[in-house]
Amino acid sequence: MEFQYEEHRIFAEDEKGKMTAEITFPEVSVDTAVIDHTFVDNSLRGQGVAGKLVEAAAEQLAERGMKVIPTCSYAVSWFQKHPEYQNLLKNE
Repeated sequence: MEFQYEEHRIFAEDEKGKMTAEITFPEVSVDTAVIDHTFVDNSLRGQGVAGKLVEAAAEQLAERGMKVIPTCSYAVSWFQKHPEYQNLLKNE
């Protein structure tokens, strides 16, 4: 699966153009983004796609020197399970 990258969004589509996976992370300030939405189509569940989306978003935000506030329940859980990314979390 190949992800497509846009500003504040990473997603994948099937061969017919149907969205099969997506994560959104709008900026809420000059140095902070909120991971507010993660979607994976039922046909891809259980394959680690959501985790790959969160990791890709985290890497993209880290490269830009951004902090992260996860509000999507999956992203919250993912950050709890990946201590190597704790430095990206915005201390509130």
